[in-house]
Amino acid sequence: MLLMSIARNMVYNHATKPDSEKRFEVEIIEPSRFYPGTMVEPDQIRRLIDDSFLYLADRQRQEIFDSLNAELMNPKNAAVRSAMIQYFMDRALVLRAAQLRLAQMPWSEKERMAREFKAEISSLPAEDQAQIGELLRKGMLPVPGDLNQLLLATFEAR
Repeated sequence: MLLMSIARNMVYNHATKPDSEKRFEVEIIEPSRFYPGTMVEPDQIRRLIDDSFLYLADRQRQEIFDSLNAELMNPKNAAVRSAMIQYFMDRALVLRAAQLRLAQMPWSEKERMAREFKAEISSLPAEDQAQIGELLRKGMLPVPGDLNQLLLATFEAR
């Protein structure tokens, strides 16, 4: 009798639930949203680029995404697609962590780093120095803006 009353209560409770609670919905995965053979969406890669390459302009981050996306969609890269994604994600996250550490660095440490930078670049050939100067002027080194400005000032004062 006890089991019958429990079963009756279960049936009654199920019958009185709203339809939205009765259904168990399974999300259907749309394969076209993902890179073939992976569970990674292009939007995830785009967000990673935007979060990790803050020192680049929007146009430059878009160029990175477009190039990487083209390679990931290339059927010739099917066998290495997952490895390419993993490698890129690892490098982007390392770069992001380094930028965060540099941004949190005290100003005195940044000044020390600028002095060491000045000594290092003075030992480079003029051609290499010119390339570094151009990268600093364009803000293309993966360092926070304040450190880039300090390095640029140090570079131009040499």
